[in-house]
Amino acid sequence: MNRLTRRVFTAALLAAAAAGPAAAADPFPSKPIQLVLPFPAGGSFDPIFRALANAAAQDLGQPVVLMHQPGAGGVTGTASLVSKEADGYTIAVMHNSVIRAPLVTKVTWDPLKDFTYLIGLANLTTGITVAADAPWKTLPDLIEDAKKRPGALSWGNVGAISVNRIYAERLAKAAGTKFNLVPFKGGAESFQALIGRHLDVYGDPGFGAQVQGGKARLLATFTAERLKRYDVPTVKELGYDLVIDSPVGLVAPKNLDPKVAARLHAAFRKAAADPAYLQQVELFDMQPRLMTGEGYAAYARAQFEREQKMLAEIGFKPE
Repeated sequence: MNRLTRRVFTAALLAAAAAGPAAAADPFPSKPIQLVLPFPAGGSFDPIFRALANAAAQDLGQPVVLMHQPGAGGVTGTASLVSKEADGYTIAVMHNSVIRAPLVTKVTWDPLKDFTYLIGLANLTTGITVAADAPWKTLPDLIEDAKKRPGALSWGNVGAISVNRIYAERLAKAAGTKFNLVPFKGGAESFQALIGRHLDVYGDPGFGAQVQGGKARLLATFTAERLKRYDVPTVKELGYDLVIDSPVGLVAPKNLDPKVAARLHAAFRKAAADPAYLQQVELFDMQPRLMTGEGYAAYARAQFEREQKMLAEIGFKPE
């Protein structure tokens, strides 16, 4: 190598070294990740996703920070991802109310096209609960009273368009009565009203801690089979063919780099086996249901079609 060639080669090396850090992409993740929780603080999702976030952070090497963004029964926070950059640093909890939203109100986004589905995590378990000192000991007791006083008994759910509210309407219709359906912003607020006897019935997930603590009574569940922890029947075995399938998972903005999506999926799939997370899942009676991003997206498409049929069945008219 002559002097001129050596000089050119050395200059090239120096230029590459100088440009390298700027030209090379930072390994993902290189900064904290925000996980949007679309419900108020204090509900059942708080401890569950905090445990999941802590476990995922250990694998990712960066903090996973919970950001509460409630509104529209859990839709607003997740929908906010539509305006976010698809870089993997802002993700959100997804549940069926978001999939259903375009069917019940006017929105400017499409749940099947405007998100990157990362992972399905667990099924929510919907129960029918009353205060521990309420007069109804069983669901038949409650239904019998509701038939005598149609519309007099209040039934609370989180959000005005949740699947749990829709199933409350379906149950009332099947039983030949009506409930006064009351939407709440979150589970903590709902249980305060229930325990204070300002609400007669609460028909949503997240009842475990209140029931186990003796503050609420579980009458029945909208599950396919009885829960092992509680000696209560399912709504189905009581004669109403109503089973709620309601998984939750994580999504990112659309067009996320597949490599980043795979990294996030792997980290949260590993976190879903963390003992602290599984303890919270069990406490709140959720049932693990892991899905790949592709599998979760396929579920969303199928669920959208099911929701259309279900809303037509109860005669729901979009706003």
